[in-house]
Amino acid sequence: MPPARAWRSYPQTYRLEAARCRSCGTVHFPPRLICRQCQSRDFETFRMQRTGKVVTHTIIRTPAAAFAGDAPFAVAIVEMDDGVRLTTQLVDLDFEELKVGLPVRLELRRAFSEGDAGVIHYAYKAIPVRS
Repeated sequence: MPPARAWRSYPQTYRLEAARCRSCGTVHFPPRLICRQCQSRDFETFRMQRTGKVVTHTIIRTPAAAFAGDAPFAVAIVEMDDGVRLTTQLVDLDFEELKVGLPVRLELRRAFSEGDAGVIHYAYKAIPVRS
């Protein structure tokens, strides 16, 4: 990802900023210019909660070349407590622990870097919440 594009994504990547439509309350992540429900352009920015639950999941055993060194790894759709659904990698768990409804929290972790001296990119990854 080019540095300028990465910079534009910082509010979502580093602060989990979403947009809530002031007209109908629909939450958009990443933020949009027009509400998909009511076509309003009036939004408020807020920070999403970092907790949610697994809606569905899979284990990637044959990934794209860029992620070949990470295989196998788990990916899930997580429904955040704010109602937003995100696709993210599940980490710090055994695959046997994977289940629908698993409570998780998001944590910012290194995703990849561009070459030996390139830009380091970070992403949220889901970690199980153990009681």
